[in-house]
Amino acid sequence: MDSPVSRRTFIAGLAATTTALAQASAADDNDKGQLRIVDTHVHLWDLKRFTLPWIEKDSPLARSFVMKDYQAAIRGLNVVKGVYMEVDVSPKQLVAEAEYVLDICRQGKTPLVAAVIGGRPGADDFPKYLQRFRGNRYLKGVRQVLQNPATKPGYCLSENFVRGVRRLGELNLCFDLCMRPTDLGDAVKLVEACPDTRFILDHCGNGPLYAKDRTQWQRDMDRLARFKNTVCKVSGIVVEARPKWTPDHLAPIINHTLRAFGSERVMFAGDWPVCTLRATFRQWVDALKTIVRERPAAEQRRLFHDNAVRFYALA
Repeated sequence: MDSPVSRRTFIAGLAATTTALAQASAADDNDKGQLRIVDTHVHLWDLKRFTLPWIEKDSPLARSFVMKDYQAAIRGLNVVKGVYMEVDVSPKQLVAEAEYVLDICRQGKTPLVAAVIGGRPGADDFPKYLQRFRGNRYLKGVRQVLQNPATKPGYCLSENFVRGVRRLGELNLCFDLCMRPTDLGDAVKLVEACPDTRFILDHCGNGPLYAKDRTQWQRDMDRLARFKNTVCKVSGIVVEARPKWTPDHLAPIINHTLRAFGSERVMFAGDWPVCTLRATFRQWVDALKTIVRERPAAEQRRLFHDNAVRFYALA
């Protein structure tokens, strides 16, 4: 088990590389004429291999999306690294999915260099499940989707769940928060109960894109952002956009997220292929670049590349 001292030493070491990362990133951007991108939310699924109960039969997502499809989607966009994100497979396939994607990372033949695997922190056998992957350098964290209709508010605050998430912190692994915007108050309580675990809030906290009153979401985002062990992925919300959307429709959610968390604790995420319900990968990237184009170049580099490299220790 990692001690608090070793975790602090690890984090301090990462922080010490920030300047070097920024300088190297800036040089590479200048050489290639465009921002380098780390995609922190890559989904892949082969429906011949895995069952994804949440995909409806008539959905455009009801087909396999494999590595060659992803590589085609990112072509020409300077995506230099990717972090796999679990896809909520059938619970009995969690181990198989994890082993499958960690092996892809190990082979080093694709953009994928790290993975966040599926897991059930509230399960009695969760420590044993984690032990199976102990020491795997490609494993960065765990996620359990909490926004499924069957998941009741408050589920993540059970004693067993909190204990499981604390265990992640002991192993220097993170936990992804994928929640309904109305449940962000639960996220605040969970983060508060697990100060030694790092958290990633997915998809701008699923901000309500067309709500007339976003006050509660804004307040909850601000509350979460006060916890320094929490970062936020700028992603996902394009899926909620209506047809003929423009960057202006996405900007209020994105800009509040950037204000709340600051330029050091936000990361770009593609959410491909889920994003294709409303946008191609390129359209999403272009929209986000449009929204942040007036921000300093250093902030843009942190959003699209540097923060992810530092947070996930990819360099």
